[in-house]
Amino acid sequence: MSQPSQPVERYETELFSGGRTDLSLRGLPPGEPQRLGPIFAGIDPWARLGYKAEALSAYLGTLEKSAPRYAIMIGNEVAGVAGIRLNWLRGPYVQFLGILPQYQKHKLGTAFLAWLAHEARRHGEQNVWVLASTFNADALRFYETNGFERTGELADLVSLGTAEYLLRRKLT
Repeated sequence: MSQPSQPVERYETELFSGGRTDLSLRGLPPGEPQRLGPIFAGIDPWARLGYKAEALSAYLGTLEKSAPRYAIMIGNEVAGVAGIRLNWLRGPYVQFLGILPQYQKHKLGTAFLAWLAHEARRHGEQNVWVLASTFNADALRFYETNGFERTGELADLVSLGTAEYLLRRKLT
């Protein structure tokens, strides 16, 4: 696993209008978890689920070999964050995917999922997994557009009174 702030992967992608090629993944730069935690705590689904800024900052700032966190970068700007759990049911599990509001609707999440699927296939994995809240219609549409299918509903998993869909993208 790479060290924080070192390039992880450089995209040369046609997913972006205008031929954007300045999208990369890196370890989260120092101070970013503390800056980003309050931002994500203030937007859905994290706000609706009651996530606290301190908890999100702590999650984003934790270094785990089996659960890397990545800054999704446009040039030198952090545009979003992704966290994955490796080796989860024959493939990675997307623990966290958050794009800052000003960068949403620019296909950054799609590019991340494409990279993750490519890497998972390269390592012989068969699936990519994610949870999305049943109330989060935009996230469900996003994941389904990116090849994920609902495999089950889990009540009271993240927060009492809410439910999550487990979604799977088969890679085989």
